[in-house]
Amino acid sequence: MRRKLTLKLIAQELDVSISTVSKALRDSPEISEETREKIKAYAKKYNYKPNNIALSLKNRKTNTIGVIIPQIVHHFFTTVIRGIEMTAREHNYNVIICLSNNDFDKEVINMELLANGSTDGFILSVSKETMLKEDYHHINEVVEQGMPVVMFDRVVEGIACDRVLIDDKAGAKKGVMHLLKTGCRKIGILTSHDYNSVARLRTEGYIEALNDAGVAINEDLILKLDNIDECGEDCHKRIKEFVENNELDGIFTVNELFAVAAARYIQEEGKTIPEDISIVCFTDGNLSQHFIPSLTTVSQHGEEMGRKAAEILINKLQRDEEDEDYSTTYIDTSLIQRESTHTLKNR
Repeated sequence: MRRKLTLKLIAQELDVSISTVSKALRDSPEISEETREKIKAYAKKYNYKPNNIALSLKNRKTNTIGVIIPQIVHHFFTTVIRGIEMTAREHNYNVIICLSNNDFDKEVINMELLANGSTDGFILSVSKETMLKEDYHHINEVVEQGMPVVMFDRVVEGIACDRVLIDDKAGAKKGVMHLLKTGCRKIGILTSHDYNSVARLRTEGYIEALNDAGVAINEDLILKLDNIDECGEDCHKRIKEFVENNELDGIFTVNELFAVAAARYIQEEGKTIPEDISIVCFTDGNLSQHFIPSLTTVSQHGEEMGRKAAEILINKLQRDEEDEDYSTTYIDTSLIQRESTHTLKNR
C-alpha cells in the first residue's frame, strides 16, 4: 500500500523544509515562484490532500502554546502547568489548557480546535483511552503538518516529537529500596494495568528492587487497578481486600490516591503506620504532606518538568527552519521521607 502523502514526505522528496512546503501550497510570497510551482506541481501529481487540522504554522504565529492533560485534580499536573506557564510568560507566550478527561474523542477534539489557528505547538500528556486504543492519528497529523509537539509523563513511541519524562522505573526502585532498607520484606504494590506506560515502568522498578535485594516476587502482592487517575468505589473495595487478605509490612503505590486509600484500610484493621506497615508513594502533593501520618514520597518535580517541556517547545518555535532532531529529557526524582516509613537509624 502506498504511503499517505504528507507535508513531511513532500519536503523529503524535494529536499526542502516542511515549513517551505506548507507556505508554498498557500502561495506565500516568502517562497520563490519557482519553488512554489515545483512544490504545487508535485503535490498535484500525487494528489496531495491536506489534513483538516494543524494549519497554524510558522507563517501564522499566535505566540500561544496548547496544553492538553488527562486530569486537573492531580497535584502533579497542576505543578506541571505552573512550570509551563512560568516559562511561557518569560518568553511572552500565552498558554491555553484543555482537559481530555482521559477520553480519546475529547483529546482529538481539543487538538483539532487548538491546531486550527489557535496555537503554534503542543505540550501533551496522552489520555488513558488513547493509550488503550493505540490510536495516535490526531497527534501524527499535527506533527506531519509541521507543528512541534512535546509529550510529557505519559508518552508513546513512534511519534516524531520531543519527550520530557522522569525515570519512572528508577524512581520506583528508589522508593522500594527505601522500604527494604528500613527492614520491610513483604512489600505490596498498588499500580494500574500495563497500558499505562507510567504504571508499567513503576511496576518494573518495584520488581527490580526486590530482585536486587533477593526478595522473591509474590504475584499476590501486585494489585493492578483500572485507572491510575481515580480511586472510585471499586478501587477502594479492591484495596481494602488487598490490605485485609495479605500479610504485609510495606506498601508502595504509584500515586497518592492509592496510598491514602491503603492507609485508611490499614488503620481500620487496627494496625499502625509505620510500626506495622510502612508506605511509600509517588507524587509528593498536598495529600502526602497533610495526611496523618504524612507520607514518604518519590517526588516527580512537576514544575521542573513543565518548565523543561515549555523551554523545548519554545526553542523549536523560535527557530527559522524545521528541526527534525528529537530528544528525550529525564527529570531526576528525589525521595522525601516523612512519617509513613521508619528512619534508617531506627531500624
